[in-house]
Amino acid sequence: MPFKLCLNTSTIRPQPLLEKIRLASEAGFEGIELWLNDIYEHVGRGGEVSDVEKALADHGLMVPCMIAIRGWGEASELEYPLMLDEVRRRMELAARLGSPWVVATPPREACDPEQISLRYRDLLKLGREAGVRPTMEYISFFGSVSRLDQARRIVEEANDPDATVIIDSFHTWNSGGNIEELRELPAERISHYHIDDADPQMPAGSQTDPNRVMPGDGPIDLAAEIEILREIGYEGTVSLELFNPGLWEKDPADVLATGLERMRELLA
Repeated sequence: MPFKLCLNTSTIRPQPLLEKIRLASEAGFEGIELWLNDIYEHVGRGGEVSDVEKALADHGLMVPCMIAIRGWGEASELEYPLMLDEVRRRMELAARLGSPWVVATPPREACDPEQISLRYRDLLKLGREAGVRPTMEYISFFGSVSRLDQARRIVEEANDPDATVIIDSFHTWNSGGNIEELRELPAERISHYHIDDADPQMPAGSQTDPNRVMPGDGPIDLAAEIEILREIGYEGTVSLELFNPGLWEKDPADVLATGLERMRELLA
C-alpha cells in the first residue's frame, strides 16, 4: 500500500488542538498524530474529548499514533503500580480516539535495560486490555534507549506479536546509527515512521529536538532510508515531526504546505 502522509502536531505546537486538526486537514494530510497532553489541556480548559472526536470526523483525519506514555521505565517499585494506572488511562484515551499505537517513551536517564524490557512486556499486556498497542521509542539524547538497535533488542526480547518500534530519521542519525540497521527489522515490527531532518551546522550527537529542520534542509539521507523501508516491505504511516521554534513563529499553513510538499517529493 502507499505511504499515508500524516502530521505530528509538534510541528505547529503553539496552535490550539482543534486548530491543529483543521490546519492538518486543509493542508492535505491524511492523518494527524496527536499528543495526549494536548487532549488533557483541551479538557482542562473546559473542552471535551468528544470535541476532538467530532473534529477528527468532520475533517476526515485518521490518528496513526499518539504520544506518549512516560515514567513507566524508571518508576520505583513503590511508584510503578501508580504509574501503570496513568498508563492505562492514557491508553484508553488513545484507543477512544481510534489510534492503533501509543508511544512508549524510555527513561531520560540511564536505567537498567532488563527492567525496561520486563516493563515493556507489562505495557504490551496492558495495551491489549485497553485496545491499543504500545510501541517502543528511542531518543538519541536520552541516557537509556537512545539508539535503534537498543529499541529493537527490547522488542525482540519481548517475544510478543504486538511488540514494535517507532522509527525516527532524526534519532537514527543523531545517535550515530546506520540506516542499514533498518534492514534487520521486519516490516511488521515497525509501527510508524517519523520523518525529519537535522541542523546542517551541527554534528550528530550534539542535537536535540529544537534542531530538527524540514526534510531536505539537512544532512540526513532520507531518500536512502525510505528506499530501505520499501525494500523490507514497510509502506505504512509517516508523520512530519518537527519541534523547531523558528517554524512555530511562521504561518502554520505555510509550514504545513512546505512540509507536505517535501514529504510527497520523497515518498512519491
